Amino acid sequence: MQLHWRSGRGKLPAAAMLIIAGAAVVTLAQRPGALHAAPTFADSIGAPRLAPSGAAVTRLEDLSNAFAAVAERVKPSVVYITARHAAQPVAVHSRGQAPEMSQVPPELRDFFRNMPGLGQAPNAPRGGGIASGSGFIVSADGYILTNNHVVDGASEVRVRLLDRREFKAKVVGRDPNTDVAVIRIDAKNLTPAPLGSSDAARVGEWVLAVGNPLGENLTFTVTQGIVSAKGRRAPGLPGESNQTIQDFIQTDAAINPGNSGGPLVNVHGEVIGINSAIESPTGYNAGYGFAVPIDLAREVMRQIIKSGSVQRVALGVQVRDAGAEDAAYVGLPDIRGVLVEDFGDAASPAKKAGIQAGDVILSVDGKRVDYVAQLQEAIAFRSTGDVATIEVARKGGRRATIRVPLESVAAEKVASSGGDTPGDGASPNGASLPKLGVSVAPLDAGTARQLQLPSGVHGVVVMDVQDGTSAASHLATPSTGGPDVILSVEDKPVETPEQLRAALSGLKAGDVVSLRVYNAAAKTRRIERVRIGTGG
Repeated sequence: MQLHWRSGRGKLPAAAMLIIAGAAVVTLAQRPGALHAAPTFADSIGAPRLAPSGAAVTRLEDLSNAFAAVAERVKPSVVYITARHAAQPVAVHSRGQAPEMSQVPPELRDFFRNMPGLGQAPNAPRGGGIASGSGFIVSADGYILTNNHVVDGASEVRVRLLDRREFKAKVVGRDPNTDVAVIRIDAKNLTPAPLGSSDAARVGEWVLAVGNPLGENLTFTVTQGIVSAKGRRAPGLPGESNQTIQDFIQTDAAINPGNSGGPLVNVHGEVIGINSAIESPTGYNAGYGFAVPIDLAREVMRQIIKSGSVQRVALGVQVRDAGAEDAAYVGLPDIRGVLVEDFGDAASPAKKAGIQAGDVILSVDGKRVDYVAQLQEAIAFRSTGDVATIEVARKGGRRATIRVPLESVAAEKVASSGGDTPGDGASPNGASLPKLGVSVAPLDAGTARQLQLPSGVHGVVVMDVQDGTSAASHLATPSTGGPDVILSVEDKPVETPEQLRAALSGLKAGDVVSLRVYNAAAKTRRIERVRIGTGG
């Protein structure tokens, strides 16, 4: 159908007259006072658009400028990480998978057919290959924080900066129980990201997520959202165990595979978390992302840089979040705290100190404890022999304050120790010995009980071995059939990391040393000859 406008003195149709009249009414309603002719369509062509004004718009502009300023400040600290794997890494933390084609409506299948790796995240290659992730610089001399799962099992790790420079990175250390890893590149005068406080972050605060989602084409992407919740669990994470600490920040800032290891930052440009996981039925962003709190990651990082490994202590209790009945039983006005269900054994530090099964733990050293992950964080990274002051609630509203000396645990600690980095020196809680290619921990009474060692076994526990060293072929870690306990070097007993370092001090690269070893899993003793490497 064609529309024809009559020219000259012809009359417009009644409908057109009504439209014009309506336009005049609208114009008058919007512009009270003197009458003005309504602008014609021709008059509006090329006319400048009126910019809205007012206090509300000014506030929106301020918010927009704040986001832009934060992104500009943080992006130079963010890095793009690629990790080469001989076997498929676990690099995606969605609890679901991308839909099978049979689940996709026929009219949408062409779209999904073009998605990378249907049923498989694009940064998790099957059968080996290169996976990608994110990280952020924490020191001007090259230390970088990322997720453990980004670099776990990698034979080579490379880092690309915002300015496109690329470096080969060394894995300084990893901690599967918090999904935190520290890597390092040989570069100076880098731009570290300022670290904030995850404890101070509030639900509802604006945040930005920065990283490299979905691979090469979307590097250094910035997304925006809020802190949706705190203290979340994300079941199904790789490497999860009974020692895994899960106290995630939940955010609706878009996070996808490849964002893992990137920073979650507040409006001050401070990092409050490490983006780590997504909750999704498809494997792609569905609005539920999770970040490791920076307060937790900072302590893990400190230990890794200092000693190459992460040491933990424990109360020796079996616990769960307190429920409504628990709160009522001990007279709490609200439901909170951690219920002590049982003890590891009779030697449990908590049991020896007087904590009872059925107690509800309310605080540690005066700091309120509402759920299990808070208790883990308050205890786990203390030193052996530290005394924790525990407040508990008991039947009928009674309260007790108990001082518990903490003991170390034989955790599933994993650390890479090669290289000449700060922290290669001895530590009271453990040490990295690049010369031998191992990371070791002291064997105290608590660890000996957990490993069920005979009374005559004294030495240091092998927690990790460096790939490519002689030790990798001779010594076992907790995850490779051990751990081994090094009893002596050349028939000289060693009972501390310092004694082991001293026993190796006179050896040079290429020398072969004889070690007396006890395997905690097989309960056997053996002799191993290990060639000394080139580490410091």
